[in-house]
Amino acid sequence: MKKMPIFAGLTCALALSGCSTLDNMMSDGFSQSELPAAIQVPAGNSVAMIGTVENGNVAWVCAQQDNGRYDWKFAGPSANLMDASGEQLGSYYGPPATWESVDGSKVTGKQLATAPAGEGNIPMQLVKANPAMGQGAMSGVTYIQRINLNGGKAPAGGCTAMAEGRRYISGYTADYVFWKAM
Repeated sequence: MKKMPIFAGLTCALALSGCSTLDNMMSDGFSQSELPAAIQVPAGNSVAMIGTVENGNVAWVCAQQDNGRYDWKFAGPSANLMDASGEQLGSYYGPPATWESVDGSKVTGKQLATAPAGEGNIPMQLVKANPAMGQGAMSGVTYIQRINLNGGKAPAGGCTAMAEGRRYISGYTADYVFWKAM
């Protein structure tokens, strides 16, 4: 099932201008106006690239929490980042959350904010990137946004003392927008 963009107005505006892919937004101007304020990238940054995840996975593990109850704990992502033509740009994995380009450069980062992305979906996210490791596409990345989500959530139940240590893999799709300082 193909995901629908959260910023539908932007997609319509792009379609009217002859631009139909996220990659083309870089040259036509990327507007964050329809994204929640909490995950908007500060002024002084511009879109460097956009990677789409079509068949990503989020791993969850059943574990006892500090309060003594059992619940699903985030164990890490695994996904390929693709461009609009279907070519692989890199991968996303963790922990720690790492975005790695096919050229070997990579970044990790610190989550600054999240915003709800709808029932059954992991949240939208804003990450402040750490300095890149290696030279290449990830060099100079300042922020990473996760938008246009579908799936990825932990199950609503099933995590008990009897299930402790059990892993659950949840499929998801998303777009990751990589920003660099202007």
